[in-house]
Amino acid sequence: MANEQRPFLGGPGAYPVRSVPPARIAAWLAAGWDDLRRCPGPGLLHGTAMAAWGALVLLLAHDRFWILAGAFSGFLIVAPLAATGLYAISRRLEREPRASLADALAIWRTVDRRLVHFGVLLALAGTGWVVTSASLVTGMASVPINTPLAFLRAVALGDGWLFEAWLMLGAVLAAPVFASSVVAIPLLLDRREEKSLDVLRAVLTSWRVVEASPLTMAMWAALLVALSLLGMALGLVGLVVIAPWLAHASWHAYRDTVATPGGAHDAEPQSR
Repeated sequence: MANEQRPFLGGPGAYPVRSVPPARIAAWLAAGWDDLRRCPGPGLLHGTAMAAWGALVLLLAHDRFWILAGAFSGFLIVAPLAATGLYAISRRLEREPRASLADALAIWRTVDRRLVHFGVLLALAGTGWVVTSASLVTGMASVPINTPLAFLRAVALGDGWLFEAWLMLGAVLAAPVFASSVVAIPLLLDRREEKSLDVLRAVLTSWRVVEASPLTMAMWAALLVALSLLGMALGLVGLVVIAPWLAHASWHAYRDTVATPGGAHDAEPQSR
């Protein structure tokens, strides 16, 4: 993937990272789409599983708003971990003309404790958001909030500042989760044989990526949420394509912003 050859910036404990402009997002999406086109089977299977899971949750909890909110939050938070196999596909396609479902499944045959630990942390973050959100809304709303329609009427379209406070709380809680995970999981996968790479170092690197390119990462986060919402709005069928597309694109975002030994975009790091 072409790059403007911006220098990598060093940082204590983290891999060197590169500052990238918002225009690079288009390149990530294009490269992700190309990966999905070259090896569609694993991605479409992944997307179908995501859509089926969403349909099941919707069927069982359509009248239970907080379960739906928790499921949606969990999807956004845990989706990067669930996409680990697709990162492996993109990684293989960098080096070889073809990849297969076996490449994705191979990642899950040997349990990487670092990924398990990171997954637990993400699950705890999602649970914390749902509990905090429910406490705020149920404590401040004038009527019980048990269904999506009740939330829409009493909170989103209601008088007062409750909806704005709810959105602000979500942003405050979601921002550090995104900053901690935006490149951490692809990094853990890419350097899984490197003993010096632990979850803390991966998270520090992820934060450094956000620090180096705050506007780009903010736009990337907004786009991930917007496209995920679009996939759900299309009767969940949109997730069949959108989920794997974003997963492959996320791999290229990692490659474009992080320098690792032997990586596809290595450069001599430059300290600040």
